[in-house]
Amino acid sequence: MNANTTANAYKNQQIMTASPENLTLMLYNGAIRFVNESIKALELGDKEKSHSANLRAQDIVREFMCTLDMKIEMSKTWLALYDYIEHCLIQGNINKDIQQLSEAKNMLTEMRDTWVEAMKLVRSNRAVAR
Repeated sequence: MNANTTANAYKNQQIMTASPENLTLMLYNGAIRFVNESIKALELGDKEKSHSANLRAQDIVREFMCTLDMKIEMSKTWLALYDYIEHCLIQGNINKDIQQLSEAKNMLTEMRDTWVEAMKLVRSNRAVAR
């Protein structure tokens, strides 16, 4: 078994055993990583690699959009944010615009950081309730 196979097996195990909260965090981290890859590839002139990484980030953002519970009022705000991020990713991809990609990355990072804080708050509230 080579190192790549071992790493993939470990990653699959991580995903399969993760809580919904941690899966969301993993998706945020993945989207940010793909936007970073897209930016870096553009800077190096590799448009194909940039495009591929950008599409993967778009897929994650669309997954976030699809999983929102629209019965919850706040979901409308989140949908608008994800819609804007998707717009930035698409425009950044079409126009090879690092500024648009950076805007998407910054927003995803803010949302991820907010998610982490919410996870900490829930954990501390659970600990207090025990």
